[in-house]
Amino acid sequence: MDDLITKIAAIESRIGAVTVTAKRTRKDITLLAVSKTRSPQRIQQVAETGIKSFGENYVQEALEKISALQHLDIDWHFIGPIQSNKTRQISENFAWVHSVDRVKIAKRLSEQRPLNMEPLNICMQINIDNEPTKSGFSPEQAAAAALEIVALPNLKLRGLMAIPAAQVSIEAQRIPFAKLRLLQDSINRSLDNSEKLDTLSMGMSADLEAAILEQATIIRVGTDIFGPRDNK
Repeated sequence: MDDLITKIAAIESRIGAVTVTAKRTRKDITLLAVSKTRSPQRIQQVAETGIKSFGENYVQEALEKISALQHLDIDWHFIGPIQSNKTRQISENFAWVHSVDRVKIAKRLSEQRPLNMEPLNICMQINIDNEPTKSGFSPEQAAAAALEIVALPNLKLRGLMAIPAAQVSIEAQRIPFAKLRLLQDSINRSLDNSEKLDTLSMGMSADLEAAILEQATIIRVGTDIFGPRDNK
């Protein structure tokens, strides 16, 4: 437990330092603990430090953890690739989905979200640099797709997500994050006030400072919280 406290304190120190530079407040940024491959016991230890948001990539693995930890106050975020045959399980068990990369997937999530649950918070995954090996909406497709998605019942389109190519300098890291921020600003100009996007899911351990400087609201951190990955 002591190692977790030390690691989380180090992350919080980094976040605190850059929020001062960015003239932002800590409460505006959610630290999402990426818990794929981690045991329920390890997740519970992290939750006991005060972190409430956890991100999972694999549906079946996540469902086992959600069941085992249902006694905890946790917001579960799905952040992995979405297969059409998994949308029902995702829609029934998660509070957030960050990786919606097709309107078809959004429609399925909306249709399969139980009516007794709050609308499912989603982010559109954007291939911000149009990399051929990455999935996601292109920046050129994003505005039209957003207009379709905001009209779907049982969903709440919250914002955009991107995972840019790795860069060494903070100046280079900021460029794609700034593009995502400007894209969200552009989309918001076409949305009603009640529909405007308020979430930028971007930044991980290596580039969280650049992301926060460009107005990230959710940053995703795995190994720097949990340590080396558990053996499967």
